[in-house]
Amino acid sequence: MTDEVINQPPPLTGGNAWRGDPLLIQLAERFSDPVRKDLDGLGKFVVTPEAQELARLANTDTPKLRTHDRQGRRLDLVEYHPAYHALMRRSVAGGLHSSVWENGDAEIGRRHQVRAARFYLTAELETGHLCPITMTNASLAALMASPKLFREWAPRVTTRKYDQTQKPPVQKTGLTLGMGMTEKQGGTDVRANSTKAERTGSGFYRLTGHKWFMSAPMSDAFLVLGQAPEGLSCFLVPRILGDGSGNGFRFQRLKDKLGNRSNASSEVEFVNAIGEMVGDPGAGVKTIMDMVTLTRLDCAIASSALMRAGLAEAVHHTRHRQVFGSNLIDQPLMQRVLADMALDVAAATALSFRLARSFDEAASDRGEAAFARAMTPVVKYWVCKIAPQLLYEAMECLGGNGYVEEAPLARYYREAPVNAIWEGSGNVMALDVLRVLGRAPGLFEEVLAGIDRDLGAGGRGTIGVLKAAMQVAATDQGSARLLTEQLALSAAAAELRRLGAGRIADAFVETRLGGQWRTTYGMLDSRHDARMIIDTLYPPVT
Repeated sequence: MTDEVINQPPPLTGGNAWRGDPLLIQLAERFSDPVRKDLDGLGKFVVTPEAQELARLANTDTPKLRTHDRQGRRLDLVEYHPAYHALMRRSVAGGLHSSVWENGDAEIGRRHQVRAARFYLTAELETGHLCPITMTNASLAALMASPKLFREWAPRVTTRKYDQTQKPPVQKTGLTLGMGMTEKQGGTDVRANSTKAERTGSGFYRLTGHKWFMSAPMSDAFLVLGQAPEGLSCFLVPRILGDGSGNGFRFQRLKDKLGNRSNASSEVEFVNAIGEMVGDPGAGVKTIMDMVTLTRLDCAIASSALMRAGLAEAVHHTRHRQVFGSNLIDQPLMQRVLADMALDVAAATALSFRLARSFDEAASDRGEAAFARAMTPVVKYWVCKIAPQLLYEAMECLGGNGYVEEAPLARYYREAPVNAIWEGSGNVMALDVLRVLGRAPGLFEEVLAGIDRDLGAGGRGTIGVLKAAMQVAATDQGSARLLTEQLALSAAAAELRRLGAGRIADAFVETRLGGQWRTTYGMLDSRHDARMIIDTLYPPVT
């Protein structure tokens, strides 16, 4: 009798993450029919038992470093479980690493948004393997600073073929790119880097030094910062040379990370590694900024997706779990908690896609260009920072069932902090906002005008609050987080209004911009229809 299982929810598999997400469908309503069909197929795939098993295996049988072979020869190889390669193969085939750089007129003007939708659905399944996907996509932006290198490498990246073999880049059917920026002594302060780059007679450079964090170490080439005679510069450094020999990479160890376990992150030393300069001499930081901007967008998209996946688990559980004679979701307190979380997930998703839209339209619209520059750190700050807390709350909705490693929520929770830390932690993002405010205040005038327009009468007073926060931040660096969060909440509310989210937008505006005291989820009052919010954003599966 003890083997009988009752009052346990069925696995959340077999549905469709695309069809079950009304907000994502609305955000993609202008996409072409072929793209929407592709999203429908991807949405079905990511919730299959087979896909969920790939995600589990990739994170339980984690990468292993082999520095030497049995005779003592250096290997410097990282071995991954086949599940990781399967995830990579599918994401590369879908163009997540390269679609915004490909030739052709397909989805012209919406390439970042289309990619964001695919990235979002994939991140609901497994985000660790998306690290090399993100870095490859973003590295191509940096390579544009050297047209010759871009012409040489981009066609090999955009083949949409995943090739895990250990060969010279010219012999492979497809390539991935990584980056190595931070060092032990500097971290975010990359100008403190000590890696040396010395010219060779052939116009190349030889790099000697170390990197404290270099993720996806089996990528085919890396963007690396090093000190050239002219100052800190950026270099493209292949891992394997044309003759098949190693290029001076000496992997020391893999990081034992809290999360992001399917993705290897390494410490590496360079010993006379050969590289080519990307961009101008001494302009290393400037060269990598376009790359950093794209990675920040992906951080926000992935965090939104993690929150969506986590809350979907919580809603599913509460619809099937009975307590005290009724389903959990029918309990008023549980409804308020779930609805409050659903507001943040919807706002984070809408805001992240708003940023992707600004990337698509920046070249032709001054206001969109202003949004992309001024709001990228804002969006990255807020969306990534709320994810750990929200995923913890989702875990609590399942109680002990959510705390065990068999539940995907444990993986989501461990995964969440990396996006807030990677490519600029909270303080770095807030300081970037102040930097823009100090150097180009006109950009924020454009942003505020857009927020004011989209908020309408319901957001009366918001712009005045933002302007006051900007005045304070101009002379008080310590207030930068106050300004950054207010900008994020206001822009998210404005986007929900623009999308016509009705009572959902009303609830977000009143609870996030109304000055109410909030320290935990569940702070909705009876004026807001909690059950409507849940069922609208997470429709019951029939």
